[in-house]
Amino acid sequence: MSLYHQGNRELQDAFDTRRLADRIEEKLARDHLTVDDKAFIERLDLFFMATTDAQGQPSCSYKGGDPGFVRVIGPKEMAFPIYDGNGMFLSTGNVLVHAQVGLLLIDFEQPRRLRIHGVASIHRLDALLTHYPEAQLIVRVHVQTVFPNCPRYVHKYQRVENSVFVPHAGCETPVPNWKRSDWAKDVLPENDSARKVKP
Repeated sequence: MSLYHQGNRELQDAFDTRRLADRIEEKLARDHLTVDDKAFIERLDLFFMATTDAQGQPSCSYKGGDPGFVRVIGPKEMAFPIYDGNGMFLSTGNVLVHAQVGLLLIDFEQPRRLRIHGVASIHRLDALLTHYPEAQLIVRVHVQTVFPNCPRYVHKYQRVENSVFVPHAGCETPVPNWKRSDWAKDVLPENDSARKVKP
C-alpha cells in the first residue's frame, strides 16, 4: 500500500518531487521496527500522537514520561502507558472509534525524527501496567509503516529538568494546581488523589 494519495501526488507533481517521494518510499519506508529504531524510541522521553474522531476531526497529543516509557515489544508492536490527565480522554477515546494513529518521535538534543503509522488498541488490564506506577491504561500500536524524516528543521534543545508529575514507584506524585481550582475540585473522580490533599 502506497504512502501517497491523490492530494500528495498533486503537490508532488506541482513541485516535481514525485520521483523523490517514490525513492524515499522505496528506500526508507518499511513495515517494521529495526533494532536501531528500538534503541532510538526507547531512549526518548516524549512523542506526539495524532488521532481522529468518528467524524474525522484530527487531534494531536503530547505524551511524556521517563526515558524508555515507550517500549518496543517486537518488530511490529510498541506500547506505552496513559497516566492521569485531565479526564477528557481525547486521544484514547478517538482510538476506540478510529484505531489508526500517527506517531512522531523526535530527539531535540541530537536532531532526529521518526514517523510511525499503525493501528492502536487500548488495554485496561495489561501485564505492562505493573511496570508503570499509576498508569491507567496501556496503548499498544500494531506498526504498519515506519519512515524517518529529515531532521534539518528540528531545533536543538536541551532538557532542563524532568517533569515532577511523572509517577515513580515509592514516591508520592504531586497534585497539579489546576485540580485545586474552584472549577475543578468538586468534579474530580471519587478516587482522585487530589481529593485527599488539603489546600
